[in-house]
Amino acid sequence: MELNQKVIVVTGAGRGLGRGIATFFAGKGARVACVDLSQENLDATVTACEAAGGEARAYLANVAKEEEVEALFNNVVADFGALHGLVNNAGITRDGLLIKAKDGELISKMSLQQWQAVIDVNLTGVFLCGREAAAKMVETGAEEGVIVNISSLARQGSFGQSNYSAAKSGVAAMAEVWAKELARYNIRTGAVAPGTINTDMLAAMKPEARERLVQAVPLKRLGEAEHIARSVAFIFETDYFTGRCIDMDGGLR
Repeated sequence: MELNQKVIVVTGAGRGLGRGIATFFAGKGARVACVDLSQENLDATVTACEAAGGEARAYLANVAKEEEVEALFNNVVADFGALHGLVNNAGITRDGLLIKAKDGELISKMSLQQWQAVIDVNLTGVFLCGREAAAKMVETGAEEGVIVNISSLARQGSFGQSNYSAAKSGVAAMAEVWAKELARYNIRTGAVAPGTINTDMLAAMKPEARERLVQAVPLKRLGEAEHIARSVAFIFETDYFTGRCIDMDGGLR
């Protein structure tokens, strides 16, 4: 897919990886629908996209709410007149151990609320956005479409992240399922699994903790948002790619 003038939805576009992906795509001439829960963050992303040379619009929506997702994609098609791609990036963390005990006494458990909050956004949200995007691509007669889910190396199992690991494994699996189901409509799918990426969250860490993360990476440096954006763009632009997950981790796995 040639990205110039293509309409691409990016969820979780208010900051971090989402902003990096949206801005990168705008720089390639894409028309970007930026989705998030923060108007302030969205406005900053739209400004960055426009500065990169692309067209962008902001949409407030909670991807875990079916009615909001349906309205979102209706509005995007009404505003842009088409839909060609989706980057399912929105996600949250609510980390915690499954159980914690000392001397045979249970101290704490991961709560159902911790579990469900992450599953709702990181897994159900990806399902809802993927479903509605595919439906709109078919309804609008798009010649081709691409859906990319942002997974994580945590899909292999990450300490203290039962909820997040399960969700990120699930979105990679959905990309495989959708590749089989949607090929008949010329819709390709894929996933990108970031490793340790230089985001605001990492920047706020203590220097010694941050350095431990860096030293664990064979390349001895953190990834950048642009590395993930380039991986997503590769899936969009390579018309024989579908149903696979790219690990972008500096060799960490």
